Amino acid sequence: MKALIAAVILIALAGCAGQSSSPKPASTLTEAQRDSAIARSSLPGAATVGRALTLSGKSERYAAQTDSMSR
Repeated sequence: MKALIAAVILIALAGCAGQSSSPKPASTLTEAQRDSAIARSSLPGAATVGRALTLSGKSERYAAQTDSMSR
């Protein structure tokens, strides 16, 4: 009986040993790449994501231009 319990414990420990401690990311895409893919899709709201990306790009360019003028 003790041998059976010891065998079960060893099998359980061996099963747990193979797991890695750091989970792999679900995707290797950046946030901008994911947003761009969504904007090109036919999902509901995709056009809104596309417009938000366009406005974000415009505001980034404006901020960069304003920053370069102040130097």
